[in-house]
Amino acid sequence: MPTPLSRIPARALVTALLVAAFCGQAVGALRPHVPLLLAATVVSLAVEGVLYRWHRGMLSVFAKSHADITVRHVLRDLLLVVALLRLGEQHRETLYTPLVAGLLAFYALHCAIQAVSVLVRRTRTLPVVTRNIDASALRLSPAPPVLLRRPGHRLLAFGLPATAGLLTTTATDDPRCAALGIALSLGLALLGLYDLVVRLLPSRRPAGEQEALKWLDAWLAEYRPTVGLYFSGGASSAYQANMWLEPLAKLDGRPLIVLRERFMVQKIAPTDVPILCLPKVSTLMHLEQSTLQVLIHPSNSGKTSQILRIPTLKHTFVNHGESDKLSSCNPYAKAYDEVWVAGPAARERYAQAEVGVEDKDVVEIGRPQLEAVRPYAGPPTGAYTTVLYAPTWEGWDGNPGNTSLIEAGENLVRALLADPGVRLLYKPHPLTGSVDPRAGAADLRIRELIRAANRERAGERPRDTGELALCTQELDRLTTTTVRAAADQVERMLLQSAPEPGRAEAVARATEAWEEAYWASLPEWEHQVVTDVRPALYACFNQADLLVSDVSSVISDFLASGKPYAVANTSGLAEDVFRKAFPTVRAATVLTPDAAGVPELLDAVRHPEKDELVEARAELKRHLLGPDEPTSQVRFNEAVRALCSAALEHRERMEERLAQELHPAAAAGRAAEVPDQRRSVTPQQPARPA
Repeated sequence: MPTPLSRIPARALVTALLVAAFCGQAVGALRPHVPLLLAATVVSLAVEGVLYRWHRGMLSVFAKSHADITVRHVLRDLLLVVALLRLGEQHRETLYTPLVAGLLAFYALHCAIQAVSVLVRRTRTLPVVTRNIDASALRLSPAPPVLLRRPGHRLLAFGLPATAGLLTTTATDDPRCAALGIALSLGLALLGLYDLVVRLLPSRRPAGEQEALKWLDAWLAEYRPTVGLYFSGGASSAYQANMWLEPLAKLDGRPLIVLRERFMVQKIAPTDVPILCLPKVSTLMHLEQSTLQVLIHPSNSGKTSQILRIPTLKHTFVNHGESDKLSSCNPYAKAYDEVWVAGPAARERYAQAEVGVEDKDVVEIGRPQLEAVRPYAGPPTGAYTTVLYAPTWEGWDGNPGNTSLIEAGENLVRALLADPGVRLLYKPHPLTGSVDPRAGAADLRIRELIRAANRERAGERPRDTGELALCTQELDRLTTTTVRAAADQVERMLLQSAPEPGRAEAVARATEAWEEAYWASLPEWEHQVVTDVRPALYACFNQADLLVSDVSSVISDFLASGKPYAVANTSGLAEDVFRKAFPTVRAATVLTPDAAGVPELLDAVRHPEKDELVEARAELKRHLLGPDEPTSQVRFNEAVRALCSAALEHRERMEERLAQELHPAAAAGRAAEVPDQRRSVTPQQPARPA
């Protein structure tokens, strides 16, 4: 992403000040000129503080220019030593020799600390990262102080006494000041080195790689997982996995979450399901010998092919949402054993796309996440009609029809805000503006329109009873773990161990209480911009009387409510062509970029007898999401059970074939033996550890 123009002058000013400070320090040391030297050194140290506090991006620029913090700090102290030698008489050079030796010893200790800190970091980088799992057997421990792990911070903090002592000696001509400062820096460095060296002792460092892998195999054998959620992606894509956490937790059997990126462990939303992060392919292969039978994939990634290499597993693609976009029919889907979709519409979509997914491999399971969406309960009964505007993001292909924000967003919001009986909830996509800056700019303008509309409205605000604060505190207590800012992955594994029994049920109750308190705390007349994790999208569905969105999975999910919805047409297609191209628009009110149809749309929402799309929405809901009975969660569970059975049957056939190839004479006898542990666990009757 390009650097904002507003930040370039500030960075240029900081760089200029630092260069000028070093130049002034050099002139002050060589002339010598004490006032100039003092002022330049103080400015140089101040600029270092500014860099580490507000402009850390510049640190990498300096490092690439071979002017990192170590070079700058050595140069700063060296110029002070030169100034002392220039200021003193010839016979005083021997007086400063111990000071120079002490300074050199400090920098040697700094290099030693850096080397040992690298060793400590390597010993604390385990081949597996866990969450919701008791991994105390790996000898987990708190991380070293961040001051010992970051060379820049360490050198500034530990070296400051030495620099200050040299600076004071330059001003007072008293070498005892420099000696005291250097002694303090040496003492701090020795303490830091001792702290790190102790952590390398066998009893203090975490388990080694082989020991950790043996622990992993033992844990898999004890937990005996049957079905897992496999996910790999960037930091902003975690929502794709998070939407499947609750359905996964409700499955029969022993669920598991398998991740590939270490940072993703903390991006997964609160859940009681055990989480394993296996960054290396060699570590990932340990799943082959486990009881795991099925892996569910909510997205495609470059690392998906690595897990598909395990022959003992069955894989299914569930996607993180269904829409009429081409991304919902990715050709990569044919790499999976099955593709699970919501309803007949997605099955037809794959057939029409001709991407290699056979109809026999498509299974309709509905959308189990949508059980939280409340059904339509009639027109608005209060003074305000709540409208949810939830545009999607701009996408990677540059299609103008992806998002309505750029061409229609402001017009839609103005038209909605112009109705005095509308209360607007604006919830933009988390990736808005990440590709097209125009979408980000439109998002900011819409937020300002909403703030301006709120300033023009006046009304009574609910009395603050403290209920929301209490609910927030309780929900945070259940879903977050207090972790130091300096904590590393090993320390987080120690703190985020196996959850207490019943936590999942407590979180569900706390979430429901929080949502009720949140909406009750807001004035019914006030428009809202919803960008935080809470409230979730489905909670906004339950508050809304009407949805305005784009062609995306949002409208498919909203159909579960049966409420009216509208889709903005910014594709440039005629309305009849637009409806034909995107079946999810079939039961929607189509809005043009100028938002001309908003008043009529609101009138139909308030007066159901004018709503001509009721039956169309009900039919489209069945077409997109499948039947209401059995429920989506039941169908999801049945699909998992069936695929697990297929995985077990495949595994048995492969073992019998291997036995025949290796020992043909004994094959018949081995076929009658008791099944091994991988075949003994099924989702119907999970074996639970004592």
